[in-house]
Amino acid sequence: MSIFEYNGSALIAMVGKNCFAIASDRRLGVQLQTIATDFQRIYKVHDRLFLGLSGLATDAQTLYQRLVFRHKLYQLREERDMKPETFASLVSAILYEKRFGPYFCQPVIAGLGDEDKPFICTMDSIGAKELAKDFVVAGTASESLYGACESMFRPDMEPEDLFETISQALLSSVDRDCLSGWGGHVYVVTPTEVKERILKGRMD
Repeated sequence: MSIFEYNGSALIAMVGKNCFAIASDRRLGVQLQTIATDFQRIYKVHDRLFLGLSGLATDAQTLYQRLVFRHKLYQLREERDMKPETFASLVSAILYEKRFGPYFCQPVIAGLGDEDKPFICTMDSIGAKELAKDFVVAGTASESLYGACESMFRPDMEPEDLFETISQALLSSVDRDCLSGWGGHVYVVTPTEVKERILKGRMD
């Protein structure tokens, strides 16, 4: 078993019309044993920028703390919040710094940039960015997430349609992966509000 699969995870970010959604499962396991069913994988950087970290849970928490520290320094120096593109470059640089002993994480970054344009991207454990205009996925359920997203995604969805689509994609995909699941956690972000919802899924 790969170290990336040790705790299990499913992460997905999807773009809508001037909005985006980011969702994750809630299971924390040690291989096939479930430890917690309310684990947080998505973190708020600021009101228009969210970060999801799949992979090894301990590395994810360590990396998040480093990123919060760097973002606060940026806010003090620049007196503004980081743009999503800038934050993606920061995450990439921090991961590449540790390329010979990497954080075993696969980040998913989602945010609203200038003129409320949604930005999503993911990267591997050494910071190689993969930008997308529709959706990005990460974690142990990524193969089934790709299939669900390919079939369900439509461009320019309104926030409610986007929530429905990302939730169905997540729930149907984690049922096909025994290392992730146990409900879902969804954020839908528009220029004016952030909606957070908890999904109930199969509890096995």
